[in-house]
Parts: sequence; structure tokens; C-alpha cells
Amino acid sequence: MTSEAAEAQTFMAEFLRPRMIRFSDCDPAGIVFYPQYFVMLNGLVEDWVSDGLGIDYHAFIRERRIGLPTVRLEADFRAVSRMGDKVTLGLAVERLGSRSMTLVLRCFDPASGELRMQVKQVLVTTSLESHRAVEIPQDMRAAILRGATPSRA
Repeated sequence: MTSEAAEAQTFMAEFLRPRMIRFSDCDPAGIVFYPQYFVMLNGLVEDWVSDGLGIDYHAFIRERRIGLPTVRLEADFRAVSRMGDKVTLGLAVERLGSRSMTLVLRCFDPASGELRMQVKQVLVTTSLESHRAVEIPQDMRAAILRGATPSRA
């Protein structure tokens, strides 16, 4: 599949992780302090690369010297999450380009399906030596395409 064809697809397979809201996630009111969602979702991206794609995230950064910096971030906060809540974090690839990917990440109540917050995030693969964008590595692209189910829009 060409990168142009991959760019045209919307991917619907979602990587899911349960998470309990901790004291350290919350402000004095006992609800998630919004920047903590970004910390949680960054951990989700790391888990997705390691567990979902089967690529050792730490080796990706340290040995292969490839970074995944965020270049765009849009967030919608819909409902509060409180200390002790059990939520699910989800990640889906919406767009796969040659040097970037758009992810849709969300936090929701697994029992009711209530969406707590959602993020659209654009990551760019970069060389940690030159700090310039590089092609998404072939093993990463192949793993994303293997795990993806194109939508039938």
C-alpha cells in the first residue's frame, strides 16, 4: 500500500487500557487536573507503541534515536473524572502520513460509555540527532496497518 493510500484511510481499531484515577491526578477539588490527562495519554502512547505495535518504545527513543513529538493538540473536556474513578483510555489512528500520524485519544467511563475527554494529536517522527522529520519507520507503519481496520465511510 502506498503512503498516499494510507493517508486517505481512517483507522478505527482502538487500543484500550484501563486506568484508575489517582490522588496524584487530581486538584484540591478531587477532580482530574486537566494537564494530568496529557500525562496519562502520553503513557497510553508509550503503551501503544510497546504493547499494541510490538515495538520497544524505550529502544525506539534510546537506540534508534527516533522521537514522536507532538506538533498539534486539540482537546475537548466533556465531564469530570474523580479520584477513585475507573476509566478506560483509548487510542485510534485517524490518519497515517509519511512522516506524521493523527491519533484520537479518549478517556471514558467503561460502564456507561460517558466520554470524559478526547484529544486529537498529531505526532511527527523525528531524528533525535538532527531534530528533523523523518519517514515513519517501516516496522511501525506495517504494525499500524496490520492493526488497523479501515472505516467504511
